[in-house]
Amino acid sequence: MPRLRKYQLRVNGKTYHVDVDGDTPLLWVLRDVLGLKGTKYGCGVSQCGACTVHLDGRAVRSCVTDVAVAALSEVTTIEGLSAGGNHPVQQAWREIKVPQCGYCQPGQIMSAAALLAENPNPDDQEIDRAMSLNICRCGTYPRIREAIHKAAGGAS
Repeated sequence: MPRLRKYQLRVNGKTYHVDVDGDTPLLWVLRDVLGLKGTKYGCGVSQCGACTVHLDGRAVRSCVTDVAVAALSEVTTIEGLSAGGNHPVQQAWREIKVPQCGYCQPGQIMSAAALLAENPNPDDQEIDRAMSLNICRCGTYPRIREAIHKAAGGAS
């Protein structure tokens, strides 16, 4: 039988107290306990990137990140990336019309935002490397790269 424990999580600038087993994936705490549905479930084994969130600014897969680990960090989800969806990556995503089906886009955006925070002017190879762990079944990779360049202030 799982042993529940109270964890304090700092998510999108707010503090939450959750009673869950320590090895509960952060994804399920975000979605099912806190009601933050923007982070998507894709594969559950850290292969697709749909569940990407930031821990202290680093892109991580929330489907394989235990809540006990996340409790030590500041968690940012797609809902907390910016007020009103005006982060440069989100703006570029809209302008370039990146999404097709849109399911993977929260994870793609979170990975792109982490990349630009670390490297404000990446070249194509750096973008491809950073985004290689995010799968888009619709194949919008050229638009994703273009939007990242636009968000970085480069030519689109």
